[in-house]
Amino acid sequence: MWQGEILAALAALSGGSIVATALAAFIIELGIIPRLAGITHTAKHILLYENCLMLGSFLGNLVFIYDCSPPLGQIFLAFMGLCFGIFLGCWIIALGEVVNVFAIMARRLGLKKGTALIVLSIAVGKTLGSLVQFFLWG
Repeated sequence: MWQGEILAALAALSGGSIVATALAAFIIELGIIPRLAGITHTAKHILLYENCLMLGSFLGNLVFIYDCSPPLGQIFLAFMGLCFGIFLGCWIIALGEVVNVFAIMARRLGLKKGTALIVLSIAVGKTLGSLVQFFLWG
């Protein structure tokens, strides 16, 4: 009986590892990590960023699969939420820059001014949407 559980755990771990690797490869292939490193003037740490992305994806899958939570309190939870939000925001903006979404959108809509206001509106909308989700529907 326990052999089946071990086999299921190995299959889940392998599947999660593949998905985490695919996500990290997608982010790296789009050039988001080098773009973020270029913006922050930390290009010498690109390999560290890529390794942290892979490790974070892998550990995130482990935490999700085994439903474990570190007993570090609500302060740590708030800090981690802030870090996750900053990472997601940077990822979205870098992805938008890499695929030139804003330039294409501005050209299609015929915008000459106001692109910065659109980017700010997107950021405010994401923030408000997250707050509604966490505090009203959470």
